[in-house]
Amino acid sequence: MSAPQRYLPALLSIYIAFVFIQSLFFKFIDAPETQLIFGTLDAWAAGVFGVEGLFAPGGVFSAKVIGSLELVAAIALLLGLFVPGLRMLNALGALLAFCIISGAIFFHLFTPLGIVVGDEQVAGVRQGEVATEGGLLFFMAVGVWIASAILIGMGRDRLLSLIGRN
Repeated sequence: MSAPQRYLPALLSIYIAFVFIQSLFFKFIDAPETQLIFGTLDAWAAGVFGVEGLFAPGGVFSAKVIGSLELVAAIALLLGLFVPGLRMLNALGALLAFCIISGAIFFHLFTPLGIVVGDEQVAGVRQGEVATEGGLLFFMAVGVWIASAILIGMGRDRLLSLIGRN
């Protein structure tokens, strides 16, 4: 087994788990950044589809629901990486991460959320300065999307065996 085949899954899995886990604190305490993001998405959904509350606390796609799914994906990725009998979980975690992050990228690109998320109130900026996160959330999402796609490709045989196609 070559070095990339040996270490790439670990690097990609740890990257995805890191991105997901570091954001959990913000999602679970309903931080101002989280309120801005999910509030923007909720207002968009209400305006476009006439459905209020999808992204609000208690909604189907609330920050806590998404955060919980991210936590499950991170745990599956890491268990599948470090527990030999659970290798299948790595591929399943990558698939879940891919689905979650595809949604995040969609919402960044096709809603008022945008690529660069920012707000003076959230950033704590005074006197009219404009502050954003500079697109960091979007670019981390793209990194997770690429990493999870690679892991899905590397684990495709395991995933196909789940549906009886080897």
